[in-house]
Amino acid sequence: MYAMNESEIMSDAHSGILLTESGYKALQVELEHLTTVKRPEIADRIRESQQHGEFSEDNSELDEVKFEQAMVETRIAELKSIFGNAQILEIDQIPTDSVGIGSKVMVLDLQADDEFEVRVVSSIESNPAQDLISMESPMGLALLGHPKGSEVFFEAPEGRKRFKILDITR
Repeated sequence: MYAMNESEIMSDAHSGILLTESGYKALQVELEHLTTVKRPEIADRIRESQQHGEFSEDNSELDEVKFEQAMVETRIAELKSIFGNAQILEIDQIPTDSVGIGSKVMVLDLQADDEFEVRVVSSIESNPAQDLISMESPMGLALLGHPKGSEVFFEAPEGRKRFKILDITR
């Protein structure tokens, strides 16, 4: 198998959803939990309400459970749709000559003199608390396509940011 270039990866990103292997697995775990734990738990809570005669129009607890059920079912359908369109990004598809989806990027915040690493991922698996930034976020868009040594700028809620790309790995 050959390494895809940036334009091929972006083209695939538009025809399907590119996920890192760890992102794909995390979504599988979430789907498994929702279908085997949350769904039965909610069904039990609804049955309990019905058995205790609490199945009335003014039962706010039952309304809450039904709302939670709708949220869980919506998320299950969303995850199934994601898996229907997902492609796992192979390690050799992750570029290291310039930032692309899946790249781990060591950056230096030039204003704060702070180094940290982020991974650029699809918006579906982004989680800033775990340094997984969406390729569609201001920082992700600023980094995409730039090689090691580049300085990038973007607008953040706290103002204009300026970073230097120190390293790009898989």
